[in-house]
Amino acid sequence: MHLEEFAEGTSFLHRLDPRVKFISVMPYIFVIAFIQGLRGPFLALMVSLSMIGLSRISFKKVIGRIIVVNAFILFLWIFLPFSYPGEAVFNIGPLKATYEGFLYTFSITLKANAIVLTTIAVFGTTKVFSLAHALVHLKVPNKLIHLFFFFYRYISVLHEEYTRLKNAMTIRCFRPKTNMHTYRTYAYLIGMLIVKSYDRSRRIYNAMVCRGFSGKFPIVSHFEFKKVDLFFGFFIIVITFTLAII
Repeated sequence: MHLEEFAEGTSFLHRLDPRVKFISVMPYIFVIAFIQGLRGPFLALMVSLSMIGLSRISFKKVIGRIIVVNAFILFLWIFLPFSYPGEAVFNIGPLKATYEGFLYTFSITLKANAIVLTTIAVFGTTKVFSLAHALVHLKVPNKLIHLFFFFYRYISVLHEEYTRLKNAMTIRCFRPKTNMHTYRTYAYLIGMLIVKSYDRSRRIYNAMVCRGFSGKFPIVSHFEFKKVDLFFGFFIIVITFTLAII
């Protein structure tokens, strides 16, 4: 499980100052979430797709992420048109699907995809340590930064431990079924994962203390603000205001 696969690249988005990314893109994402109608979300989706193209990341891997997101959005298409008031398009028994409901669901779909694509193109192209470093400069509380950093850093370790335990079950000819043996086995799997995670966390903490960790990470290299950072920040701010007034 590689959480930083998009951070490996040489595009200008990979080289941008993470501080500029946070300051310019976070308002952009919030505006996308709150705009109404279809024109604004559609424009935001086009901008997000442009960012994906500029980032030069694997479009095949991006499609995989988008499929997962839209699998959840599919439930909105099933239920929301029947619960949103408006002009009826068709009926299924006592249920009435409305034209306004379909438009509202389509707007949510556009916004969700635009936000996910922007997050991948901008924040996904930055290593987690650089994101944490940028949060330090933006005066975010250290405890939140450490929580974010360790969660992101060690979720892959937990996934590897889960995969190892699951492979051990498969080697022992375990086949999941709808019976008590299967439920008990999965309960043991979760319990062992919790125990091993706790044990791993203690060993990591002791290793950090032995290396002199005192609650702060020493930062050797620092960011350098460049003209391309100013151009990108200005462009995103202009797009954000444009979406806000549409």
